[in-house]
Amino acid sequence: MEKSKTKKWIGVDMDEVIADTLGELLNRYNADFGTDIGKADLIGLRFWEKIPQDHKAHVIDYFTDGEIFADLPVFDDSVEVMRELQEKYEVFITTAAMEVPSSFNAKFRWLERHFPYIPSSHIVFCGDKSVLAVDYLIDDNTRHFRRLQGEGIVFTAPHNVNETGYRRVDNWLDVRKMFL
Repeated sequence: MEKSKTKKWIGVDMDEVIADTLGELLNRYNADFGTDIGKADLIGLRFWEKIPQDHKAHVIDYFTDGEIFADLPVFDDSVEVMRELQEKYEVFITTAAMEVPSSFNAKFRWLERHFPYIPSSHIVFCGDKSVLAVDYLIDDNTRHFRRLQGEGIVFTAPHNVNETGYRRVDNWLDVRKMFL
């Protein structure tokens, strides 16, 4: 695909940027283990750092067939703002699906259902996001910014609140303000 000379390119991560994967993970975990861990309990931590070692194998099973990704909640305002972004930018969904290869089908179906206006040619399942030729990458994981040629924009999630060195957005209304 030839890069448009008139529009800048924006890559948008799926999990914890447009899809509330952590919320669904917490719902399942709390139901299975009788706990009430919330996002506020994970400030500065990854989910895996909060749970006991002997629970981890059970939680990994949530991801084995990839179906956890089928019915994730959509983050507020993401559908509308993504549609608006498309008018001014080339927008790509960029998800590190290689970390959970069984997620491909469920993630693709989810994207078709919630973001039907994003063409399949603009959905990128990858591992190392430094291969992306985007001008901006909106992601909750700053590790994807280290070798990125474009600018990384941190989408706030509990685990990254202490990350510095990058511009940050807290929600999709902030994305709208930054880019539109």
